[in-house]
Amino acid sequence: MSGTEISLPASDTATRRRRLELARKAFREFYGQCFWSYRRDAEITEVDIPWVVRELRLNGGHRGYRVVGEICR
Repeated sequence: MSGTEISLPASDTATRRRRLELARKAFREFYGQCFWSYRRDAEITEVDIPWVVRELRLNGGHRGYRVVGEICR
């Protein structure tokens, strides 16, 4: 490992992966309700998670809030 590489704990990596997968799933499930003005085939990355959360809170209704709770856990 070089001096610039940082190793994350396995649990941290698993959490990040889980949050990303939940955000991608939410984008697909709530596309018509929250994300209709964006490309349907947009690639959701880790950088997009705060945006997905914000849109779910604003336009996702009760179900969207529940999904946000899972993403932010």
